Amino acid sequence: MAGGPGATPRERSALSIGRALDSRYAGRMGLRSIVLSSIIAWLTCCQAAEVEGPNYILGTQAIGGKYQFTSEHPLIESARVILEMGATTMKFALGRGGYDDPGSNSLATLAKENPAYRKVFDLPFAHYQIWANAAQEANWKDGLSPLHSAHEYQELYDLTAYLLTAYSGTGKQFFLGHWEGDNMLRGDISTDGDAKMSPTRVQGFIDWLQVRQRAVDDAKRDTPHANVEVWHYTEVNHPTISLRGDRPTLTNRVLPHVAVDFVSYSAYDASDDPEILKASLDYIESKLAPKPAISGKRVFIGEYGFKTFDAGQVFNTPERQNERCLAVIQAGLEWGCPFILYWELYNNEIDAAGKHRGFWMIDHRGVPQPVYETHRAYYAWARQLTESVAKKTGKPPSLDEFRVAAIEYISRYRSGLRPVPPGARPDGSQRN
Repeated sequence: MAGGPGATPRERSALSIGRALDSRYAGRMGLRSIVLSSIIAWLTCCQAAEVEGPNYILGTQAIGGKYQFTSEHPLIESARVILEMGATTMKFALGRGGYDDPGSNSLATLAKENPAYRKVFDLPFAHYQIWANAAQEANWKDGLSPLHSAHEYQELYDLTAYLLTAYSGTGKQFFLGHWEGDNMLRGDISTDGDAKMSPTRVQGFIDWLQVRQRAVDDAKRDTPHANVEVWHYTEVNHPTISLRGDRPTLTNRVLPHVAVDFVSYSAYDASDDPEILKASLDYIESKLAPKPAISGKRVFIGEYGFKTFDAGQVFNTPERQNERCLAVIQAGLEWGCPFILYWELYNNEIDAAGKHRGFWMIDHRGVPQPVYETHRAYYAWARQLTESVAKKTGKPPSLDEFRVAAIEYISRYRSGLRPVPPGARPDGSQRN
């Protein structure tokens, strides 16, 4: 029976979504039908393809939001809003820094038994980027001890094995990583930060990442699974000071020594200039150890965003915030990022005066911002493109094919031109 103990994640997703829509859109059946039709179309497309779900590249995250609008668990509410927007990707924190205090629970136990995490994993997202933070933080700053190494290994191994087993056959991909590594290693970009990067500290971080990568690799080797993936990533956030002056950062001191699957770039240090952003992505990529089994680019933008308020004063208008985000999106698409993740759905930062700083898609009054509409419209276009190509060819577009179309879409969207419908010529007329 759907939703019972033997139900598949996809069956549990369908039942859960139906119940949620009944509650959220009570009395508004027309809107409920529109949202449900969109989700059904997504599910149908994924199931027909029998591969990993469609990657629309753009995404957002729900980490530490300061408000909500329903009585649901905040992570579940955020996940539903992101799903209803049309996204196929979501990022959140599991364990320390997540919505529920993990206590002594392991990452695998949280994923399996915590109702909020389980519901979100069962929703029909294709890709998850996760800060996987073990309940007991490994002390690597003075060198990673054998005890901490063993604990970290077991946490990541067990989580990977659980995800591979529970979601085998679903097409889901899970990316297990951490928060900004340069902030962990050195703090800010001052010269004091340079001095913090002692050989012992750097080697401890290398050892920590190597243990986490080995745990993921070993669990994938040991666990029978099909049509599901788990990857490991590290996150950098100060590569530009290495690019410009060879100062010590995670990118040039750690990354060459750890064969991570992917790198997330928290790109606030380069978001104002598309060319510097692309140069930073090139620089990060140049330090990656090779992984022949992974095709395509392995560096994604894990965070970018622009505040609307600072010290109670307007810093960016909502329109300017959106324009700046569109510039980052276009640069990331042109470079080839597999994901470009906006920070974030609900604002998480409050200034000294107690005011929201405005890192949001939906503000604290529940008003969707222009950047929300940009993503919603993009996902509607992406879904239409995917369905159109699948109808003609029997399969969805490849990631490279999708990216070419997405670059054209964003370019026209930024210039105020009406995006070209799938199957149309650049002048808007239909192809035969």
